[in-house]
Order: sequence, then structure tokens, then C-alpha cells
Amino acid sequence: MRSGSRAVLVTGASRGIGRAVAQAFASQGDRVAVHHRDSAGLAREVLAGLPGGGHTVVQADLADADAVRKMVDQAAADLGGLDVLVNNAGIYAWHPITEVTYEQWQHAWRDTLAVNLTGAANATWCAVQHMKETGGRIVNVSSRGAFRGEPRHPAYGASKAGLNAFGQSIARALAPFGISVGTVAPGYVETEMAAADLNSERGEEIRAQSPFNRVATPEEIAAAVIYLASDQAEWASGAILDVNGASYLRS
Repeated sequence: MRSGSRAVLVTGASRGIGRAVAQAFASQGDRVAVHHRDSAGLAREVLAGLPGGGHTVVQADLADADAVRKMVDQAAADLGGLDVLVNNAGIYAWHPITEVTYEQWQHAWRDTLAVNLTGAANATWCAVQHMKETGGRIVNVSSRGAFRGEPRHPAYGASKAGLNAFGQSIARALAPFGISVGTVAPGYVETEMAAADLNSERGEEIRAQSPFNRVATPEEIAAAVIYLASDQAEWASGAILDVNGASYLRS
């Protein structure tokens, strides 16, 4: 990997976990590409608030493979290379199997997998083209739901389980190129995506799932991402790091 300031692409960085991740990388002197799909205003706000310089904003719908390739190449061009990819962007659709129409069911699966799994896979392929000569880090943001199940959001849970398996497959494939791959699996996080659940009548029960009686902050998840992207974490390649406040423990 390059020494000094690194070039970092964070998908879904206009809000929530992605925003905190972008801020954490910038705070340690890295140059960050803030990706968004259709939140240009928010992305510009994130960019304006990042410490340091050399940052940029890039746009793409991760369900569009051509747009993903152009976005990753633009990030590399703007940053002068690419050392770290954080696959954070994701969507979260409500579609309990007994409460939606067949058409709604199909749409939820198509849209969720296109962004959360295939979109991340495509972004990774494109990023590797910029990393395979110099090494790098790839960090995937998964979910506790990949292990415990997501009865209200089954496509989301399945997409994150797929992301876990994908990360472990490419960890083995990319190690010879000096590229390590790590995965962070949070539980509920205090973000816009989770706001509907956290502010509903289920909010108290959700917080009580952790013995700390709360959910994570975006900054706590960002700290785990920063570790897995560090030089010290190469030997953790292939690992899935649970960051869920002991709300779900697996053997």
C-alpha cells in the first residue's frame, strides 16, 4: 500500500454510517471520495465538513453497472489513485412475506440485491483494477441480520449474508495482490435508515436487545471500519467483525 495519505472511496457517504466513515478517514489525513446516488446536496455538505484537502464527490446508482464503473474510475482520477474501498451503501425495504403482494415481493428482492450485493461486487471489481499493482484495503459493511434473520426485510438479510460470503471469497482471491478484505456487521445504528424502526413502538424493544440498552452510533461503526482498513489489520483479512453491543452473539 502507498504510505502517507491514502485515497479512499466510501459508497453511500452522504449520510449515516457512510458519512461518519468519510469523516473518520479524513480526520486521519486521508483523501476521500464521497459517493451518493441522488443526494448531491447532502454529499456537498459532507465534503465541505471534511478536514484536510483533496476530497471529492462522485455519483452513481449502484444498480447501474456502467455507472458504477464510471464512478469508481472518477474517484480514482480525482484522488490520484485508490487505496481503500468501503462498500457501505445499502437499501432496506419492508416486505414481510405474508403481508406484501407478489409484485412487491419481487421488486424488493430485485432492488435490494442490485444495490447491496451486486452493486458492491461491481464496485469491488472496478476498485481492484486500481489496487492490484499497489495493494489496498476493501471493507464491506454488512449486518447482524445476515446471521439472526430479518423477517420484515428478508432481502436485506439475504443480501448481507451474500456480502459476507463475497468478502471471504475475495479475501482469498486478492491476498496475493496485497489486498485485504474485512467486513463489519453492525446491529441497529442511529441513522436515517433505521429511524422508522427506532422511532416506532418497537424502539424500546430494539434498544433492549443490547445489554447496554441502546443502539450504536455511526462513529462506533466507523471506528471498526478504520481498523479493518489499517495496515495493522492485514491478518484479519476474511474476518467478519460483529459490532452490535452484544445484542446477537454467534459461535
